[in-house]
Amino acid sequence: MLTILICSLMMSLNGADTVTHHTASYQEKCRVIAKEANIPLIQVVYKHGKKEISFESSQFEFIKESPTHTSVFQAASLSKPVFAYIVLRMVDRKEIDLDRPLYQYTGIERFKNKEWAKILTARMVLTHMTGLSNWSTSPSSEEWPTADIEFKFRPDSSFRYSGEAFAFLQRAVEKIKGKSLEEIASSEVFKPLGMTHTSYEWKEEYDSTAVCGYNKEGVNHGQGRHPRANSAYTLRTTAEDYSRFLSALSTGKGLKPKTHREQFKPFVQAIRNDNKKRECEDFVFWGLGVGIEKNPELGNIIFHWGDNGNFKALFVLIPRRFGHHSSQLVYFTNSAYGHDIIDKITKLFFNNKEPLKIDKWVNE
Repeated sequence: MLTILICSLMMSLNGADTVTHHTASYQEKCRVIAKEANIPLIQVVYKHGKKEISFESSQFEFIKESPTHTSVFQAASLSKPVFAYIVLRMVDRKEIDLDRPLYQYTGIERFKNKEWAKILTARMVLTHMTGLSNWSTSPSSEEWPTADIEFKFRPDSSFRYSGEAFAFLQRAVEKIKGKSLEEIASSEVFKPLGMTHTSYEWKEEYDSTAVCGYNKEGVNHGQGRHPRANSAYTLRTTAEDYSRFLSALSTGKGLKPKTHREQFKPFVQAIRNDNKKRECEDFVFWGLGVGIEKNPELGNIIFHWGDNGNFKALFVLIPRRFGHHSSQLVYFTNSAYGHDIIDKITKLFFNNKEPLKIDKWVNE
């Protein structure tokens, strides 16, 4: 028995050493990638089965990395999949209907075209089929809460990425629940999944833990506080916290199996530039709150990118298939150059031979 215990202990210690070695190796490679791209700070989590690699890396002396990987980043549009997950949980409880017009839940006073506004549904919002522009005006401005909202296309006619649409759906959700976005997200996602450093609102801890963002000239533009919680872009979090959400997203935890399958179905081809189709868009689609790349090597991969100017982020999730474990990668940066590394960092972790189409879809 003693021999078995000693062998088990040695195997456990050797396993820990292997994980530490892997993490150090990947961290050094990521440090080189980030430094070449002039990214001051990057935070990364990669999971595949029981394998987990997690680190935070500073490339320059003027910024320090957290030894506990708890520096907090703006998640930008990685806010949207979290909110989509909340909406789908509400769908499962019959609190909201994906195809019921949203004006039946909340007001449409700000819309210039009321007839088109009455067509909008939660499904159109989550699949970016509302026909709305990204924003009516800067969502952090004083004018935004009362600014007119205009359509670019007729709803349900084509893909048009829109944060404004998510904000409209947020107002409906808040009206239904009688609570704020932060209260809803905390009870539905943050607390159940142990996301202790995550919030759509500014938290007191962020005074010391939220990192500053840097533009392409290397100028520090500060932490960038937002005046109000917005489901489309104000989430702040860490890579470790967000990876907990990705684990739930991957397995469908908290969702009915049918709803989970529906979320990952390619619903619409994601043509970003007013129907000026690019070659990469032959492979990129949108489901319910997430992007989907039909990849010849890796199968359907689930993704979302975040871009708040001087904060850029990305997650890539490869669901379980053909008996393989699921894989996930999430990274956050505090740099306007944060998306320049998509090709290199995804190849590092997924070992794909051809670049993911996401790289060109985001960057070109």
